[in-house]
Amino acid sequence: MYGFIIANLIIMIETKLIPRTAGACEPPMLIKTLLAQSIKYDPGREIVYRNLFRMNYRQFNDRVRRLANVLTRLGVRPGDTVAVFDWDSHRYLECFFAVPGIGAILHTINVRLSPAQILYTMNHAEDKVVLIHEDFLPLLQAVKSQLTTVDTYVLISDKAYTDTASIAVPEGFAGEYETLLNEAPPDFDFPDFDENTWATTFYTTGTTGNPKGVYFSHRQLFLHTMGLLTCVSGYEFVPFRSGQDVYMPITPMFHVHAWGFPFLATMLSAKQVYPGRYEPELLLKLLLTEGVTFSHCVPTILTMLVNSPAAQQFRAQLSRWKVIIGGSALTKGLASAVLDLGIQVYQGYGMSETAPVMSLTYLNDAERPLSQPEQVDLRTRAGRIAPFVELKLVDDEGREVPRDGHSLGELVARGPWMTQGYYKEAEQSASLWRDGWLHTGDVASITPDNWVLIADRTKDVIKTGGEWVSSLEIENLLSQIEGVAEAAVVGLPDERWGERPHALVVKPDYADRLTTELVRASFQSRVDGGELNKWYVPDRVVFVPEIPKTSVGKIDKKKIRSEMKDLILGI
Repeated sequence: MYGFIIANLIIMIETKLIPRTAGACEPPMLIKTLLAQSIKYDPGREIVYRNLFRMNYRQFNDRVRRLANVLTRLGVRPGDTVAVFDWDSHRYLECFFAVPGIGAILHTINVRLSPAQILYTMNHAEDKVVLIHEDFLPLLQAVKSQLTTVDTYVLISDKAYTDTASIAVPEGFAGEYETLLNEAPPDFDFPDFDENTWATTFYTTGTTGNPKGVYFSHRQLFLHTMGLLTCVSGYEFVPFRSGQDVYMPITPMFHVHAWGFPFLATMLSAKQVYPGRYEPELLLKLLLTEGVTFSHCVPTILTMLVNSPAAQQFRAQLSRWKVIIGGSALTKGLASAVLDLGIQVYQGYGMSETAPVMSLTYLNDAERPLSQPEQVDLRTRAGRIAPFVELKLVDDEGREVPRDGHSLGELVARGPWMTQGYYKEAEQSASLWRDGWLHTGDVASITPDNWVLIADRTKDVIKTGGEWVSSLEIENLLSQIEGVAEAAVVGLPDERWGERPHALVVKPDYADRLTTELVRASFQSRVDGGELNKWYVPDRVVFVPEIPKTSVGKIDKKKIRSEMKDLILGI
């Protein structure tokens, strides 16, 4: 007899389940399993922190177990939340495994939030223990008296590797990280538990209200790691080979598990390099001296490195570097400049809510031989749909939109690693998961061969004279004008047309010849040549020293519209 079960609008038939023997074992998908893999085959490979510390995977595993013992002795129990304030470091990586490994929840604190927002997230997450780098003590001091659940603090100091005598542990702290690790035994038997156990949490900021807490289970993070493995080591979207590639994240580790790659690199025991605080000269030095071949970052960081005088000097070494861009769109101008240096650049797409990877650049057999200009067009798309992820387009009524490469709709998603909701936010969770699909808020099209083309965020699409205009497309065009280092486009109210596009442009000091007239002329020539509709020409082009960014490095269009409106309009 067959029937149907409705679960999240997925229709499932009744089937014959496999018989289970009472003594049979079905191991849960846990983060500890990824850790165990790291010492099976090449445990001698290195994990490096700046020019201060290096270790092999045997030592790393010992340190993770020492940290588990430290946390247990500090009273951390399964279900408790441990918060981390740190730069990108080996210590952060140890927390990725030790905290979830004991059944606790890792809260990666976004240090770029305001003190009020940090206070909200810590109380909302019910943090119990806080591990904090001394650089962030002023942030803690601003909120400490208002924290409601924290009872233990641990100091992190880089002086532990250079000048231990100068470390000043604040009153009331349990101790300094390295000292506590050295005092703890290296033996810890990570327990088994349900794979749906809560493993991590962090907070994403929206256009209104308080930051929202997203959360992920061991099972979700295990499967996301398998998804990345399939992407980069299976299909080789971006080739990553553990014995040949050296991984260095240039994305803050508080941001979506630094996109999940630390879990993957550790499982594969690949050499890893952690840069700490981002300093352009040090980043470039680590790239060269440690032989880094694989990174990910936001466009701003890549622009900074490419524009460095040293980039041309060391282009031969940089030609081994593969970089995934996320957070903001990769423009054609930046992609061309990077490819000219021999750097292989790729675009990834995801959200905090999706753990995050949903799509990534993949050039198939027919596309790899294409010329560089033709490849730029492909590499600046949002990528091809990742393995095990479902994406579709829907209109305002929830009807599916054709996957023809030009029809637009809201991008909605399903997959095995997407957050199940927002913590303590039932209404917003229901809105996120309308009709059994996670709603991204992005307007896009999808080609028949699975390329995703993001048109804009729904709130950033500009409607002018009844026509929809993509701010991202205008930014792309601006990026291709010589002398434009960075650009942001927003729509502002217009009495006649409803909205009109306006542009902010950053230009280097040497680009004095770049003027508003030249920018508008570049657009007008495309209009005259029939390449562009006239409503894409920005009404105003304003040159600024920098463009506002969010805490994770995205262009902050909300801030631009609210705080820079008068400047843009010349009021």
